[in-house]
Amino acid sequence: MYYFYDLNPYHYQNPYYNNVQMYPYIRQPTYLNSDVNLGNFQSSYGYQKLKDYGSKPFVVNINEATKLNNNYRTTLWTGKHLQVTLMSIKVDEDIGLEIHPDVDQFLRVEQGQGIVRMGVTKDNFNFASKIYDDSAIMIPAGTWHNISNIGNGPLKLYSIYAPPHHPFGTVHMTKLDAIAAEKSF
Repeated sequence: MYYFYDLNPYHYQNPYYNNVQMYPYIRQPTYLNSDVNLGNFQSSYGYQKLKDYGSKPFVVNINEATKLNNNYRTTLWTGKHLQVTLMSIKVDEDIGLEIHPDVDQFLRVEQGQGIVRMGVTKDNFNFASKIYDDSAIMIPAGTWHNISNIGNGPLKLYSIYAPPHHPFGTVHMTKLDAIAAEKSF
């Protein structure tokens, strides 16, 4: 008896069991024309616009939203204890050396390549790691950090701050806009 294991990637060694893929379709995202640099997109949750949805209940395909964002920073959801922002870092650009004394931060790379550096002082980074698609980065409060794009395209990521770090509805089209807003904030 011959078994063709390479035809079904979901098999056990026992030929009496047959695992089939639960969802045999591949969902393809549908994108609409962008709307004043913020953009609309259609996900399985309907048409959505990249904006801050406040503290209302909200569901989004975060992968699609992150890849669609072309702004340096766009807040997507700001609640009482948590904030989600989308970021797009241009080639050979970085977020800049920063520290959040009272804010833990989670970042996830959806597209691109970069390097993250962290340390307890801004002159001594004792942690460095390459990051790429699907990398998750946890930054404890009080840690100096910087993320640099070393890829050939924009580094697309989203960030979760706890508690929120930026004002509701923050949109920075460029890094210079972000720097100017941080000084005034």
